[in-house]
Amino acid sequence: MLAAAPTATAGQPASGALQRAFADASAKYHVPQSVLLGVSYLESRWDSHGGAPSVTGGYGPMHLTDAATALAGVPHHSEAGEDARGDAARPRPATRAAVRTITAGPLPARLRTLERAAALTGLSGKALRQRTSANVLGGAALLAAAQKRLGLPPSESPADWYGAVASYSGASDAATATTFANDVMDVIRTGERRTTDAGQQVTLAATPRLAARTEQVRGLGLTTPPATGVECPPTVACESIPAPYQKLEGEDYGNHDLADRPKSQKPDFIVIHDTEGSWETTIKLVQDPTYVSWNYTVRSSDGHIAQHVPTKDVAWHAGNWYVNAKSVGIEHEGFLAQPDAWYTEAMYRTSARLVKYLAHKLKIPLDRQHILGHDNVPGTTTATIRGMHTDPGPYWDWAHYFALMGKFFQPTGGPFAGMVTIAPHYHGHQPDYTGCVKPGQACVRHGSGAVRLHTGPGPDAPLVKDIGLRPDGGASTIDVNDTGARASTGQQFAVAGQRGDWTAIWYLGQKAWFHNPWDRPTAMDAFGKVVTPKQGRRDVPVYGRAYPEKEAYPAGVPVQAVSPLPYKLLAGQAYALGQRSPSEYLWATTFDEKAHQVIRGKDTYYEIQFGHRVAFVKASDVDVRPSNH
Repeated sequence: MLAAAPTATAGQPASGALQRAFADASAKYHVPQSVLLGVSYLESRWDSHGGAPSVTGGYGPMHLTDAATALAGVPHHSEAGEDARGDAARPRPATRAAVRTITAGPLPARLRTLERAAALTGLSGKALRQRTSANVLGGAALLAAAQKRLGLPPSESPADWYGAVASYSGASDAATATTFANDVMDVIRTGERRTTDAGQQVTLAATPRLAARTEQVRGLGLTTPPATGVECPPTVACESIPAPYQKLEGEDYGNHDLADRPKSQKPDFIVIHDTEGSWETTIKLVQDPTYVSWNYTVRSSDGHIAQHVPTKDVAWHAGNWYVNAKSVGIEHEGFLAQPDAWYTEAMYRTSARLVKYLAHKLKIPLDRQHILGHDNVPGTTTATIRGMHTDPGPYWDWAHYFALMGKFFQPTGGPFAGMVTIAPHYHGHQPDYTGCVKPGQACVRHGSGAVRLHTGPGPDAPLVKDIGLRPDGGASTIDVNDTGARASTGQQFAVAGQRGDWTAIWYLGQKAWFHNPWDRPTAMDAFGKVVTPKQGRRDVPVYGRAYPEKEAYPAGVPVQAVSPLPYKLLAGQAYALGQRSPSEYLWATTFDEKAHQVIRGKDTYYEIQFGHRVAFVKASDVDVRPSNH
């Protein structure tokens, strides 16, 4: 569903100006409008990001790169008369640091396409950065020049532009360039329509019978690295960069554990992370045997994927050993507080294909009970809650991500079904956050997939508290990293009340209210199963892991405490059921994997959506019932 367009402000053009800019550029440079629209959609989803540069110094809907300017920190507010929103931040420190890493030494051609666009169009660099219509002209000129270099005529058929589109990606290898071109052609086949971050309504009509001329990539002279030793779908560019498994001093070793999953243990989760660092830094860290590990990293600029740990082995990524043993971890290059610079369409698309592939391979359901953010992973004990990570954060577009997997969040029940799926319209839903640049400082307004939770049905009611994060009873905040009063897209909760435009859910043992007006809903009605305390129980404990009872441990394996978290599931409350989880513990503390053991107990747990993070309750403590009873 399309997000509501932002309210127009003084100086903004009519909502069709961007569509006209594509038409004008198409006519001037004889590039099919569908090709321009498809390339721009992959580069930016037609957004301008308020004139801010991407991680690689790309500007505007055509992502013209000017890394030198981005690195220098030149202000980039767009000029009046174009489609900027007027709320752009100055260049982001995280972005500048990444560009600095990428651009050590002479700037490669892929980081200065704006310079080439200026030479081709006669437009100034400032105009190409700040004026959307000029930016689109620059992108069209680059595509026309690439078509000419390939010795091809300016055909009216988008199929004949496959090589030029692959060239536009700036990739140095054929696999990445082909992935980009395939995605562009797929967008042209299926068509797209959306309202941009500047309120521009843009439509790309579908061309369903498009058959791309993939052989044109051979004319680009790109390298073809081997795609061996990886578990990736054939529709992405993927390479192997192994994490080390080696003995260190004494009994220590790093940085993952050898296993035989799913034979040894069935993975139940895929955990989505962001790196909070650049690709180069991330790749160095995962190859450090004294550091932690994860299974995959996805690059921001082009969606390129590296696999580090086979899915049969256990990576050290989630901060929860039970989840580590039962999951695959995927890192995404980026910073959660700077989504426009890092969370690119190319990254979303290749990551979504990887998740869909892994879910099929490992028989993991594609839903938010099994596809978790790192910020949804629970602490193992009370002492670890405050140190749990908060990525990929409130700006990760879960709805778009799941749509790319072919899984759309939709109503599954009526108004009295007793459960809701959180689903705000990402772009039009812009709650206030702080802390993106400095603590307490307001973040630039931005679309978000998270709703804020209050103790009562009104915006002035205090935010709900998380006693695990703040044992002293301190209040939750609107900091971008504070998960204490937040529910995210796709998560499901049992309904606890309704008053006017406000809906209450059961959350961390309390009623939590969020704004859910009928004309701009932030949740969908849902039906499913929920858990409640067994009859006669006033409360039941909640856990961060599903460990066996002590009787299950053999001699020589230390018993792991079944330690409850500081929360309670109280009588009269209900929580959405995720899955039934057998009690398991992977004993793996030696370099010799032959000594590793999986301990299984008689206890069974249920995964529940308890707060922003999931949790576990013992099946023997609760009853399972339909959400509408």
